[in-house]
Amino acid sequence: MATTSKRRSLMELIQKHLNIAPESTLEKVLELLEDEEDIRDALAEIADAKINGTISWDEYKKETA
Repeated sequence: MATTSKRRSLMELIQKHLNIAPESTLEKVLELLEDEEDIRDALAEIADAKINGTISWDEYKKETA
C-alpha cells in the first residue's frame, strides 16, 4: 500500500513539473529515457548471446536474404 501511495505521489509531482517545464527540457528527458531503454536492450542481447551463442555474419546474411 505504501509503495502505491509513494508511486501516486511521485506521478503527481512529475505531472506538475511536466506542465511547467520548457519543451526543450522534455525533449532531453525523453532522449535520456530512450538511451536507458537502448542500454537495457543491449545488455539483454549480450546476456542472450552468452547463453545461446551467436551466428556468423554469413549465416545472418543468408537468414535475412
